[in-house]
Amino acid sequence: MSTRCKVLAAAATLTVAGGLSTVGTLPATAATPQCGPHCIQIFSAKFGTNANPNLVETVFQGVAKVGQPTILARASSSDPAGDLIAVAPGAGLVSDFFAAGLVSAAVNSHYGTEHAAQIEYAPLGKPTGLCAALATTAYQNEGLTLQPCSTPGTTVWIIDTADSPATAPARFPIVSGSTTDFTHPFAMIIHGNPAHKRFPQIKVQRLRGNPAHVRVSQLWGANVSS
Repeated sequence: MSTRCKVLAAAATLTVAGGLSTVGTLPATAATPQCGPHCIQIFSAKFGTNANPNLVETVFQGVAKVGQPTILARASSSDPAGDLIAVAPGAGLVSDFFAAGLVSAAVNSHYGTEHAAQIEYAPLGKPTGLCAALATTAYQNEGLTLQPCSTPGTTVWIIDTADSPATAPARFPIVSGSTTDFTHPFAMIIHGNPAHKRFPQIKVQRLRGNPAHVRVSQLWGANVSS
């Protein structure tokens, strides 16, 4: 096993056991039974709770290909389009990702002690090698799409509790590991009401209101399999 894989394999245990999993337990109706022990579902704090996530990050039309958008859609125990896993190896502290060459020194200097993860599409528990990501270095209003999990920076997501301490750990901004703005980092956002949109793609925008008043549209929660 390469040094990079060893670092991330150890980090995966720390994050899944000590980071994201402290947020909530995946409801029985929120993912297919085949999704497995690393199953994770990310929901908008504006529209859901841990007990009822309602709308969760989902691959549009369930198609596993590079460039396929990730959107918010109804949580379902029968639709594998919502089956996402915290990659193992591929989770830990930002400093672990830096050691593995997956984030920059600048990102590490700002977020090194925070948790981060790569989120892989795994319909019916079968990993695709494609992660919820950005196609390029983060910029305003860039949409999330599936990209190879091996891509540095844009496939890493930072659980940025430090930028919203009043809502942590239950609700938090999720910052792109490729952000170049550290005062108002590029963080996930959902516009409008996804229930009324045909194509509610998740995007990134500069985080506003941090650290005291982050917009609810930029706060997220997560459930993982117990």
